[in-house]
Amino acid sequence: MTIVTVLNRNINLTQLSKLHSCIYGQNVRFWSSYAKFAEHKPLEKLRNIGISAHIDSGKTTLTERILYYTGRISKMHEVKGKDNVGATMDSMELERQRGITIQSAATYTLWKDHNINIIDTPGHVDFTVEVERALRVLDGAVLVLCAVGGVQSQTLTVNRQMKRYNVPCLAFINKLDRMGANPKKVLKQMRSKLHHNAAFIQLPIGLEKETKGIVDLISQKAIYFEGNFGEIVREDEIPKDMNAEANEKRQELIEHLSNVDDTLGELYLNETKLTEKDIMDAIRRSCLKRKFTPVLVGTALKNKGVQPLLDAVINYLPNPGEVENYALREKSDNESAKVLLNSTRNDNNPFVGLAFKLEVGKFGQLTYFRCYQGMLRRGDNLYNTRSKKKVRAQRLVRLHSNQLEDVTEVYAGDIFAIFGIDCASGDTFVKNSKLELSMESIYIPDAVVYMSIQAKNSKDRDNFAKGIGRFTKEDPTLRFYFDPDNKECIISGMGELHLEIYAQRLEREYNCPVILGKPKVSFRETLCEPCEFDYLHKKQSGGAGQYARVTGIMEPLPPHKNTTIEFLDETVGTNVPKQYIPGIDKGFKAQCEKGLLTGHKVAGVKFRLIDGMHHCVDSSEFAFFQAAQGAVRDVFEHGNWRILEPIMLVEVTGPEEFQGMILGQINKRKGIINSTETSEGWFTIVAEVPLNDMFGYAGELRSTTQGKGEFTMEYARYSPCVAELQEQLVRQYHESLRIGVAQKSKN
Repeated sequence: MTIVTVLNRNINLTQLSKLHSCIYGQNVRFWSSYAKFAEHKPLEKLRNIGISAHIDSGKTTLTERILYYTGRISKMHEVKGKDNVGATMDSMELERQRGITIQSAATYTLWKDHNINIIDTPGHVDFTVEVERALRVLDGAVLVLCAVGGVQSQTLTVNRQMKRYNVPCLAFINKLDRMGANPKKVLKQMRSKLHHNAAFIQLPIGLEKETKGIVDLISQKAIYFEGNFGEIVREDEIPKDMNAEANEKRQELIEHLSNVDDTLGELYLNETKLTEKDIMDAIRRSCLKRKFTPVLVGTALKNKGVQPLLDAVINYLPNPGEVENYALREKSDNESAKVLLNSTRNDNNPFVGLAFKLEVGKFGQLTYFRCYQGMLRRGDNLYNTRSKKKVRAQRLVRLHSNQLEDVTEVYAGDIFAIFGIDCASGDTFVKNSKLELSMESIYIPDAVVYMSIQAKNSKDRDNFAKGIGRFTKEDPTLRFYFDPDNKECIISGMGELHLEIYAQRLEREYNCPVILGKPKVSFRETLCEPCEFDYLHKKQSGGAGQYARVTGIMEPLPPHKNTTIEFLDETVGTNVPKQYIPGIDKGFKAQCEKGLLTGHKVAGVKFRLIDGMHHCVDSSEFAFFQAAQGAVRDVFEHGNWRILEPIMLVEVTGPEEFQGMILGQINKRKGIINSTETSEGWFTIVAEVPLNDMFGYAGELRSTTQGKGEFTMEYARYSPCVAELQEQLVRQYHESLRIGVAQKSKN
């Protein structure tokens, strides 16, 4: 009997998934038939989830186990496996060599009659944009925490990103088998550091080498994972020595839920006996509102706790119909109205989709999409609401890591990809060109590190240009430009590792070795105190001339806004006609691209336009553009300026014996210690250190701690740098300008 026949007879899909290894190995048509069956699933049978965490918390290993238990793959591989195959979701050669995730990877699978789309994301802060764009299109997430490390620096970042996009989440405390595992400590950190209303819904049976299984506090049963790969799930009575703890933690769970769920709170106050369904319904309601985070436990590497996590994804995370998604419709007066999108899986509503990720491969550009409304068939025409271009969806595919599976149609709630569409990340597509809707784009953080870059061999320039063009299009946090002052190409990104990875990819994928210069920091220039300006731009050269006058004040913004610039029109009357205001705004912003002190961007300033003058013949938008630039140059000369530098939040972990030396190193690098924690022979230091002083720290830490120490860092804020560094930067900049002028005069 073929698999297709089995599906047509409506066999229980849960039972079918248990036969994964023999089915997958013996019938290659299984998943294509299964995929077609899944295409028509109702909305409540869909889940779009992301797996996010700090570095080395076990995200990719967990995803590998999920794919195995759901029958998506026939054999499990490890992230740093000895078989040189690597995890399914780490499809890039560099990922397998380094044992880290660089690009987010999408897949889909089926569990208990539910279709689950999964995106596995990187943990390094250098690839934070991959997490941003994944969370932008997902309905729920699994926050993975290490049972030893707990809440770490990147966990805080991921938590902020989930909050930004209002994504409900489950927490999964992984690595119970590790020495020093302490899930209770991790729960305390979730409450204190992440401010989650969190409680266990499972307890571990044993820790470290004694990890045997888990206790489900809702059903009040013990769950054990047997067989060679933990594929056999066996339920039993709770061990007698854990009964007291299980009752205590179940009571704690009910109390935490009662505080945020009125229905359960009322039952609890009336002393009604709570059923399993009452608790599960309360968890679901409060989880969808982000008022409660259920905490699950397990160890993905030792194959324990993954199947109950999949059940929790289905039971507690939202389907696409339970999430409100909005698009913006532009009005005639430069305002926009919110439009609620309909997630029903049919073509009664016009198609709306968001392109959230681009990849360029040997078959052309592959664009990842999330369908938010309506449906799309192969061969349909699409309209890009940003570029106003019409394109054709010639090939629709669903993704399984780097493997593509063709589909004929997709519905609201699906994550899919289209070949051969030229667009940018964050573009909105509709079928009807009259439907002027656009979805909120993806938050792109500013670059913090930049380096000079050039091809090692001049003959590789074409490959260099192709590679850089592709990578900057795929990754919006990677920027490339030519610096005319220093006559060199500059590449900027989120960290040293970020730029190093792309340099290696240029060599591997485009056969173009490159030379990276010394890392440079993206400083900013800002005002210390308000400074008035009154600038007249007047130019007469026969015929119509140029005339514009602007008067106002430039003033510093408060510290929490010191990375932005603001323009404020405070004019009254017609001295400066309203049609010229955009020109002044553009002139101010253009002049802020390069400061006077060091040539870095100007930030943390507000341009208040109070008054001005115009001429009925000689004034134009361009004249006011020039006047605004002149006004900013005047403030450069007469104002009091200072330099801001990026401050990084650094978390260092290592053996306790080296703590004193590490503290000394951080102090030497002008770091401010925020907190220190010691647990079972290991310490964790959280400090704020200027990025300019962090270069070369990785090697120094390794040598100091005999290779046992590790650190992570992420951008925290911009802060004024010390006077000594400011003088040095100003001197270096003016010296480079002098050399540039001298070279020009020679030529």
